[in-house]
Amino acid sequence: MPTIRYARKDTDMLGDWDIIRNTPIFQGIGEQTANLVLQNCRLRTYERGDAIFQQGEPANEFYIMLEGWVKLYRELPSGEEVVVAIFTAKETFAEAVMFAGGRYPASAEAVSPARIMRVDGTALRNAIMQKPQIAFDILAATSLHLKRLVEQIEQLKVQSATERVADFLLRYVSVDKGRASIVLPYEKSLIANKLGMKPESFSRALARLRDLGVAVKRDAVVIKDVERLFAHVERPSDTGEESGCDKFYRQNL
Repeated sequence: MPTIRYARKDTDMLGDWDIIRNTPIFQGIGEQTANLVLQNCRLRTYERGDAIFQQGEPANEFYIMLEGWVKLYRELPSGEEVVVAIFTAKETFAEAVMFAGGRYPASAEAVSPARIMRVDGTALRNAIMQKPQIAFDILAATSLHLKRLVEQIEQLKVQSATERVADFLLRYVSVDKGRASIVLPYEKSLIANKLGMKPESFSRALARLRDLGVAVKRDAVVIKDVERLFAHVERPSDTGEESGCDKFYRQNL
C-alpha cells in the first residue's frame, strides 16, 4: 500500500487504498508506481458547499473521490450555473487539464460531506516519465468522462423530461423488476440542473411519474414496479439500435 499522509490516526488507510486502486487511473499500475504518483498527496475533508477549486485557477492538482459527492460546474456570464458532471467514490476528476498544465475550465464544489485525495501534478508528471503507461490510463479516464458528456447530450435530445427523471432514478435501483426504494443522492435542484431542466420542471416530471407507480416523499423514492418504469424510458440500445453515443465513439475514437 502506498504511503499516504493522514492528519488523523484513525483514518481507514486500507479502505482508502482499496478505493484508489479501483479508479481507472490506478487499476493498471503497481504499488511502486502508485507511490510515485501519490507523493505529497493530501487528504482533505469538505463540508457541503465548500469550494474545491474555482474556474480559471491554475490546474496544479487532480482529485480522487473517497467519499461523498462533488459537482463540476461552469458559471455563465448571467451568473447561472450549469452542472457539467457529478462525481462520487472511486472516480477521479481534473486529471486531463492538470496533466496539460492549464487552468481549470470549471469549478468544483462539494454537494455533501466529502473526503477527497488531492494529488500533486508535479508528482504525476514525474511518474509518467518513469511509467508512460500512466498517460494511457489518464486517457482512458478522460475518455470515460467524455463518454458521459456525450450520453448527457444524447439524453437531452432523445428523452422527454419525464423519461430523463425516470432514467436517473433507475440508475440507483439494484433490481430489474418488482418494488424498489431509493434515497436521492443529492438535492433535487442539483438533479434538475444535471438533467438540463428547471426545478419546477423536475417537480412536474416527478408528479407525472406517479401514474407509473413512483412515490416521492422528500428524498425518499418508492418505485412500485421497476420493470414498468424501465419500459417507459427511451433506451436506443435496448432495441438493438446503435445509440448516438456509441456511434460517436466508433467514428471518433
